[in-house]
Amino acid sequence: MIRTLRSVARFRRFEPNRAKRRLSRAASVADLRKLARRRLPAGVFDYIDGAAEDELTMERNAAAFDKWEFAPRVLRDVSALDTSVDLLGRRHPVPFALAPTGFTRIVCPDGELAVARAAARKGIAYSLSTLSTRSIEEIREVSDGPLWFQLYFWRDRGLVADWLQRAADCDYEALLVAVDTPVFGRRERDVRRGFTLPPTLGPDTVVDGLRRPGWTWSLLRSDPITFANLTGVQGYDGSSALGLAEFAHNQFNQALSWDDLDWLRERWDRKLVLKGVQSVADAQVAVDQGVDGIILSNHGGRQLDGAPPILELVPQVADAVGGDIDIICDGGVRRGSHVAMALALGADAVMFGRPYLYALAAAGEPGVDHLIDQFTEDLNRTLALLGVPKAADLTPVSARPRQ
Repeated sequence: MIRTLRSVARFRRFEPNRAKRRLSRAASVADLRKLARRRLPAGVFDYIDGAAEDELTMERNAAAFDKWEFAPRVLRDVSALDTSVDLLGRRHPVPFALAPTGFTRIVCPDGELAVARAAARKGIAYSLSTLSTRSIEEIREVSDGPLWFQLYFWRDRGLVADWLQRAADCDYEALLVAVDTPVFGRRERDVRRGFTLPPTLGPDTVVDGLRRPGWTWSLLRSDPITFANLTGVQGYDGSSALGLAEFAHNQFNQALSWDDLDWLRERWDRKLVLKGVQSVADAQVAVDQGVDGIILSNHGGRQLDGAPPILELVPQVADAVGGDIDIICDGGVRRGSHVAMALALGADAVMFGRPYLYALAAAGEPGVDHLIDQFTEDLNRTLALLGVPKAADLTPVSARPRQ
């Protein structure tokens, strides 16, 4: 009996590093989300995890992948897999990029720096938000990889022009213009908690912090969290607390139109991408306007609840404008197999934000490394099982509606 037990008994070697120990059991984004929930105060977790109103759009973004299935082929040579794709004028090692997220240091003290470093190590494009907590320049200092800047086109065009110049000076390769934010979505989790940026210190915040001492201690030891690209702009740099709705109402530009792209083109001569396209009609206008790329996105369900699930848009838009403009799918992506499905339906690449925020909350920078590796391994495995050795060769032949 003892010999039998010895033959099957395996003991995991103790890992002294806490982050690595946590990550060793994180097999999916769902696992990382659970870890993030355990480590973050409830209000902070709700800020990154929540969406608008009933959160139906966020749920449907993810559920849309369940409506499709793969059509694998066998006896294909998949001994040499290639995940690289051409996107926005350069070759990328994988067909996914890290989407812009605002106020990232609320999750981890290094915030965007940690994410940018992890992306650069793998040669993956990282998108910096206008509302980042590390500046345009700070990100370039830690990254030699491809960087994109996501622009909220504010009413103050002097500020906008300054951001464009700074991004160009730091060799950001693409400008992602957010076109789905004329007003701010009603994110009811934040409303219920009275969430502000930065968080105000009230009774609920104190109780939240006491329940998560690791997060609280990290926050207290780090520099104040501000909107780094707005340093010195009174009232909007994050040095004083503002309700999210008030902040958006004060600066988001409800008058923004297609005509404003000419103003941008005069000040930005690199790749121009529209983030937040949600219809075939607007995709066609983007092509007519000479835009380089579109990101099919509903802001992760954080703006209009009831907007179309992004994956459902992909084949429609690809049929209409595929080949005329780069198409990026941003919504509901949680696995490398989701990346493959989006490409099979006509996307040129995908983006995701929440998954890396969960990873960052779970284990800091190593968490983001872990997530990128996980997505890459998933994608390689999916390509092999599909019988398609190159990601760039995925077509609708590899996917079909689930019956």
